[in-house]
Amino acid sequence: MAKSRVAILRTKPATVREDYHRLMNLARYQEVVDKSADTGLKVNISWHFFYPGSSTVPWQLDGVIRAMEKDGYRKDLIHACHNRTVVIDAHLGERENKQIDVVEAHCIRNVHLYEGEEWIDVRDAVGDLTKKFLCLNDVFPKGFSIPKRFIGENIIHLPTVKTHIFTTTTGAMKNAFGGLLNEHRHWTHPVIHETLVDLLMIQKKIFRGVFAVMDGTFAGDGPGPRCMIPHVKDVILASSDQVAIDAVAAKLMGMDPMRDCKFIRLAHELGLGCGDVRDIEIVGDEDAARENWHFDGPFKKMTFASKNQHRIYWGPLKKPVEWSLKTWLAPWAYVASVAYHDMFWYPRFAKEKMAPVLESPWGRLFANWGKVPSNAQGFPDVGAPNRQLVDVGAKHFAEGMRLIGMAVTESPELKARARRKEATSSAPY
Repeated sequence: MAKSRVAILRTKPATVREDYHRLMNLARYQEVVDKSADTGLKVNISWHFFYPGSSTVPWQLDGVIRAMEKDGYRKDLIHACHNRTVVIDAHLGERENKQIDVVEAHCIRNVHLYEGEEWIDVRDAVGDLTKKFLCLNDVFPKGFSIPKRFIGENIIHLPTVKTHIFTTTTGAMKNAFGGLLNEHRHWTHPVIHETLVDLLMIQKKIFRGVFAVMDGTFAGDGPGPRCMIPHVKDVILASSDQVAIDAVAAKLMGMDPMRDCKFIRLAHELGLGCGDVRDIEIVGDEDAARENWHFDGPFKKMTFASKNQHRIYWGPLKKPVEWSLKTWLAPWAYVASVAYHDMFWYPRFAKEKMAPVLESPWGRLFANWGKVPSNAQGFPDVGAPNRQLVDVGAKHFAEGMRLIGMAVTESPELKARARRKEATSSAPY
């Protein structure tokens, strides 16, 4: 049996486009991603505001689209793909992270899974595979839905290299979380590692091909996926093995993937991929793959929010508080999350944390995206730094207030109550 293969390259703005093309072909994506099928580029938005390392960067999305076009993939069969959560506004996120600029420049479709898309019961989609689930049958005894459009499509995940307060690291496997589960996915947090393994089983069943292209030009350490310390690391990775690429990324960050990342170990033991880096074939820049960034990880300096999330899902607050997250009271948690992250942490700390990397070539490229010259290889001139990139004034405050309102009005619990009320009022006497 052939070894799992992970491609890794060092890159820079001047060559990033051709580097993404080389990277994807080193990882043999054309053997996995069927040219005759629709391909979703699963964009990662971990924060609707720009924060380096947190979300898919524009050169990542641009590089993947250009590589596919160059290799003969039809543009009308490629689309960007977004999910939403009650605490992350995907429409704001795709604007603030400049992903929509790339989508519009390439004239590809832009699919938001919660807007007009049909969702079907997972049992209708995967059949008896549900019997192998580690936890989802217990979390959702009545079942759950997945997007119907995914069945028979290719999916290319576009994560970034970063840490996560629930899963230690987050990458290709975690990127499926928002797109494959319904709006009650926070119910899975106590068993998040097992959930990611179940979702990988589903992906292998429903998708024509599964591939991941991970950006590490920025990388995030600390209590991710939002309140991180961003670093410039100049690497990009790709693989058709979601377990292997997450394992290599974890190793780069200074972790032992089989010991420190339960979801990687579980997936490896079930034969869903290779989590043991000793058995992974590294192609491209092997020296880059041997680096150890010695990240602190997500648990050394946790935020007030992340500490309390741990207390609720795994600690002393589990019994008295967690039950409320499965009732109509759940919006309290969404409001608390938005208020803390968007209204307190970001205005107070974002500029300071981001400043060093915004001066880097990647920070300058992001600030000047769409305004600097480019060619087939990349961006030879990235322009000047923009210290006004982070807006934490009145506009940000107004946006934060809107997001707090959204956390309530878009909450699945209140929407479900409204549907029940409407059904009762319209029922015949």
